[in-house]
Amino acid sequence: MSLQILTDRVKNILGTDSGLNATVKFKTEEGTVFIDSKSVPNSVSNDDLEADCTFEVSTKNALKLIDGDLNAMMAYMTGKLKIDGDMGVAMKIAETFGGK
Repeated sequence: MSLQILTDRVKNILGTDSGLNATVKFKTEEGTVFIDSKSVPNSVSNDDLEADCTFEVSTKNALKLIDGDLNAMMAYMTGKLKIDGDMGVAMKIAETFGGK
């Protein structure tokens, strides 16, 4: 249930053209949220595909990050968030999703 909420929230924040121009994956204990912002309109799915940047985080903490209740840098430093891939994309995602 939480994965569907996360997927819907990501779709809502991204809109049809986020300008990220990257593929991103949120890997959670409940499944995956895959963002393809290279295509317009942007697409969000639960497919487990290769991405430019992968965030490994619990669904609960991913929602907290989006709500602004959890600082991304603190989550990363305490091991609640793991990032693999293009750090430039990770920074863009932090700007796009930070506290919305």
